[in-house]
Amino acid sequence: MNNVFEVRKTKVRKLTVIGLLSGITIFLGLSGYGFIQLPIARLTIMHIPVIIGTILEGPKVGMAIGFMFGAFSIFQNMIAPNLLSFALVNPLVSILPRILIAITTYLVYKAVRIKNQSIRISIAALVGSITNTVGVLSMILLLYVDKYAAAKNTTVQGAKKLVLSVVYTNGILEAIVAALITSSIVLAVKKMRK
Repeated sequence: MNNVFEVRKTKVRKLTVIGLLSGITIFLGLSGYGFIQLPIARLTIMHIPVIIGTILEGPKVGMAIGFMFGAFSIFQNMIAPNLLSFALVNPLVSILPRILIAITTYLVYKAVRIKNQSIRISIAALVGSITNTVGVLSMILLLYVDKYAAAKNTTVQGAKKLVLSVVYTNGILEAIVAALITSSIVLAVKKMRK
């Protein structure tokens, strides 16, 4: 009987985490707080709840949050179109890379055998964040390179260079921010659970 209670308790906790972190992702997107404006780049932190959910509750929870993040991205690009909405309404661009965040984060978190939890979490968060950036941009190039080049008023070769510059500026900065925020939050939650 105790075992059944524990299973139900775990399921309820996981569903609660999915709902809470998906809600935070949507709030970050709707409020504008999901973007940090720097002089050289506009960074997103909307993928951080996916990483946090994955590290705290496992890949299934992270994938569910990633799905919600991607679905919200599609919805947002349908109701408030921008220059790249033609690509971001495609689930292969908006949903698939966000689900992959959970998979790469989990695999790295499990593979890294460092005793220092802060470093271990940070490395997993770095990889998860880079998965988001590279995944979305790669899918745009793979599926829409001509449209992307036209939207950016450049050649196909110029579009590829633009994507690489985004990876090197936004991608790296977003990964560092994700590592710092994720490490702090995950360590605090794990400490509270003890």
